[in-house]
Amino acid sequence: MEKVSIAKCNDYDSKHVYEAVSKCIELLGGMSRFVEPGMRVLLKCNLLMRKKPEEAATTHPEVAAAVARLVKEAGGIPVIADSPGGLFTERALKGVYRVCGMEEVAARDGIELNYNVEEITVSHPEGKIIKSLTVIKALEEADAVISIAKLKTHGMALYTGAVKNLFGVIPGTTKAEYHLRMKKIKDFSDMLVDICTYVKPVLSVMDAVVGMEGQGPSAGDPRKIGAILASESPYALDVASVSMVGISPEKVCTIQRAKERGLCSSLSEVNLAGDSLEELKIHDFKIPSHKHVGFIEQYFGGDSPIARFINNKFGPRPVFIHDGCVGCRDCEKNCPPKAISMVNGKPVVDLKECIRCYCCQELCPQKTVHIKRNWLFKTFK
Repeated sequence: MEKVSIAKCNDYDSKHVYEAVSKCIELLGGMSRFVEPGMRVLLKCNLLMRKKPEEAATTHPEVAAAVARLVKEAGGIPVIADSPGGLFTERALKGVYRVCGMEEVAARDGIELNYNVEEITVSHPEGKIIKSLTVIKALEEADAVISIAKLKTHGMALYTGAVKNLFGVIPGTTKAEYHLRMKKIKDFSDMLVDICTYVKPVLSVMDAVVGMEGQGPSAGDPRKIGAILASESPYALDVASVSMVGISPEKVCTIQRAKERGLCSSLSEVNLAGDSLEELKIHDFKIPSHKHVGFIEQYFGGDSPIARFINNKFGPRPVFIHDGCVGCRDCEKNCPPKAISMVNGKPVVDLKECIRCYCCQELCPQKTVHIKRNWLFKTFK
C-alpha cells in the first residue's frame, strides 16, 4: 500500500519547517532509505518564474533548505535545480534563484545551485506517448531526484503538484514544443506521467504550508493550508494533496491517466500517516472550472471540427488586461502556437490558433492575463 505522510506546519519559520519535513520523512523510514553517502541528489523545486516566496507561486526556500539539510545528514550532496518558463540560460537561473529566495538559503546553508544549462535527449521506450525526452543535463548527472512541489491550482491542468512539477526537467522553450505536440489535456497529462516514469523520483515532498488557489499557477491567491506532505509515490502524494483542498482526484487528469496505468490508487487505498488529513482539509479552496473539457469531449469529440468551433466560440480563453500590461512580450515569446502578437505594444490573441495551454497566463509577471469562462458551461455538470 502506498504511504503518504502528513505533518502540520503553520508558517515558514526555518525550525518549524525542518521539524515538519523531518517528521514526514521519518514516517517514511528516514532519508537514509532514499539517499546513500556520496550520492548527488537533484532537488527538483517548482521555480516557475521570478516570484517572491510570499506570492506562493514557487516552492518556498525553507522547504528546499530543510530537504537539503536532511540529504546532507544522510551523506548526500543536494543540488537545487529547475528549468523555469522561458529561456533556459544562466542569467535567467540567477534571476529566478535570487527572487525566489533560493540564492539566500543556498548561501546560508552551503547548498549547490544548478547553473548547467546544457540539455540532452534521452530514450524512454516505456513511455506511452513520448518515447524520447529532451531534459536538462543536470538531471542525468544526478544519482537521485527528490521532487519538492508547491500545491497550486492550474488553469489548464486544474492542479499542479508532484507529477506536474517534473515538467520542469524539460528545458526552457522546449516546453512550448511539448505543449504544441500534446494539445489535448489527456495527451498532455499522459506526457506528464511519461516524464514522471522516466525521472523516477526517489521521494516527493509537497509544500502545502501556503498554497495557491484561484487563477493558478502564478496569478492566483496565496491560501494557507498548513501542512507538509511526503511520499515515495508522486501519484499517491497528488491524490492526498488534492483531497486535502477539496478537489476530487477523479477531476485531475494526471491522476486519472496514472490510475489507468496502475500507478495510482484511490485515497481509500493510501496509507495516511502522521497528522489527520481530515483535520487539515479545506472545503472552500477556489479552483478553476473545467466543466467545458468534459462537455466538449463527451458530446462532440475532443478534436472534431465542431468541437474546435465550439471551443473557439464558447470555450475558455485568455483575456489580456491592457491597463496593467507593461508590454514585456513574455506572453508572445512563450506562446507555443505563436497565437499572440503585439499591437500598439499590447498582446492580442488569435483564438483560432490558441491551443488553450494558458502559458501566457502562467508566465505573465504582472498577472494581467485572466482566463474567461463562458456562462454556457456553468450549466453543465
